[in-house]
Amino acid sequence: MTPKRPGNGPFSTPAARAGLAALVVAAGLALASPHLAILPLAVYLLACMVFPFCPCTRFFLPVICRGNADCGAVALTFDDGPDPATTPALLDFLAEHRVHATFFVTGRKAQAHPELIRRIIERGHDIGNHSFGHDTLVMFKGKKRIDEEIGAAQAVLESLGVLPRAFRPPAGITYPGLGPALDRYGLVAVNYSRRAMDRGNRRIDGLAAKILTPLASGDIIMLHDIAPPDPARLEPWLNEIKTLLLGIDSKGIRIRPLAEITRLPVAPG
Repeated sequence: MTPKRPGNGPFSTPAARAGLAALVVAAGLALASPHLAILPLAVYLLACMVFPFCPCTRFFLPVICRGNADCGAVALTFDDGPDPATTPALLDFLAEHRVHATFFVTGRKAQAHPELIRRIIERGHDIGNHSFGHDTLVMFKGKKRIDEEIGAAQAVLESLGVLPRAFRPPAGITYPGLGPALDRYGLVAVNYSRRAMDRGNRRIDGLAAKILTPLASGDIIMLHDIAPPDPARLEPWLNEIKTLLLGIDSKGIRIRPLAEITRLPVAPG
């Protein structure tokens, strides 16, 4: 379900409207007590600090984090690749189980491993933009840097024959300035509703159980396509993915393309 784009007016986002409301309330309270006027402003600033780290928040811009709850399916997504240590094995594994996934790749790694991007596409999977360098602090570096990170990744992928429509912010963090940049490149923000808090495959044990316990139809699952710090943990990681796929099947839930459950065209163009 593609979120509706807000207008381009100065108060087109919930963050802007909340900021205006905070100022109005603060002005009203100031008439009674200047000390009380700081409360609504403090609450607003707190919201601006907390909401960026909530993957499903639409405070700063429209975000997709779930599909249709009645679709009877979930979508599988992998972040931060491609990685020569994990992507080939993962692609073989997904092919064996006939599972379709979306890979949110970084421009830097796509540039370094174009053959893996081509292999992902040849296997029938989709590609999403995950910024160029996966800079989780980009929100503090200005609108120009945000635009450059997204645009550079988009340019690399376009040179490889891919035109992504979906963008996943690094670590799922949203922020002011992201919406206009996405509009510029024709992208929609896509986060997730289920993750294992694996810290980039640093915490593999119990990965499947953490996702399966609360799993429901329409969920977008976020995993990582990067090598565990310990190479010996690659096989256990694949086993966790296998356990996850079997667990999803045992719940009577299908794994379907992200585009299908969200009605968002994320396939390569």
